[in-house]
Amino acid sequence: MLDAILWVFQNIAMAFYNLAYAVSHPQLWLDWSDKQAIMRVVYYGGSIELFFVAFTTFLVLTGIGIWKTGFMWTLVRGLEGFANTVGRFAAWAGLIMVIQQIIIVFIQRIFARPDLVIGFGIPLQFDVSWYSEELKLYNALIVTLCATYTFVQGGHVRVDLIYSAVGHRAKRVIDMFGSLIFMMPMAVLTWMYGWYFMWRHLIVPNPSASETLDRLLMKSRALRWNVETIGFSPNGFNGYFLFKILLVAFAGMVFLHAMAFFWRSYLEFREGPESADKYLDKDTLGAGEEAYEGTH
Repeated sequence: MLDAILWVFQNIAMAFYNLAYAVSHPQLWLDWSDKQAIMRVVYYGGSIELFFVAFTTFLVLTGIGIWKTGFMWTLVRGLEGFANTVGRFAAWAGLIMVIQQIIIVFIQRIFARPDLVIGFGIPLQFDVSWYSEELKLYNALIVTLCATYTFVQGGHVRVDLIYSAVGHRAKRVIDMFGSLIFMMPMAVLTWMYGWYFMWRHLIVPNPSASETLDRLLMKSRALRWNVETIGFSPNGFNGYFLFKILLVAFAGMVFLHAMAFFWRSYLEFREGPESADKYLDKDTLGAGEEAYEGTH
């Protein structure tokens, strides 16, 4: 137990050095003309080092925020604004999905065409089945990029056993506990799985989470891009690598919002009931529609 605690504190201490080294040597991981730089990104993107850099950053920002609550409110508003902006933009995929589905029905049932051409100048021509399978991508965009936006808006279904029966401060304690014990670990596990899952569909030789940095640098000699473009059907959608990228983006956004949710819960606990939903940018259906908000 003592060894585990010592290991955690050692990694937290090393996080400052690792972050400073990465920032001061950007050519080692940003110059993707160098194959070893790509492999360093692959390795460190799913590494213990990156986790402790993120976790230590969270601890430092939390410490500053406890000292200066205005700073913490700024972080909360910034991260919630980021979630809202991305979510509101990605939500338009729902409208595009509906319009595209209507076009597909017209092309198939009325014009009896096997393909569909869309474009101005340079046409985008694929089989109708390609556009039909592409609808899954719009669903994925909404699920992954709108998850934190929906959380900010209070739109997720809550299984409430004791939450509604307790007071303001008890609710905030439950929220802080949930963000640290459930949201953050779930986001980290999803990231660790999704990170290597994504890269195995982008490059060869396929990287593995169990490989050391030296092993990956040796494999970089044979590295080449091999982006997955194979569909489930001969003429079907062939951009399934985008789903892997969205999975990683989803995990990153959930981790960031777990930080924001913890900070908001702490601030509302500290400042009392009058601070509930302070600075919260929630969508509204307009005047007179308050009874329907939260149900759409």
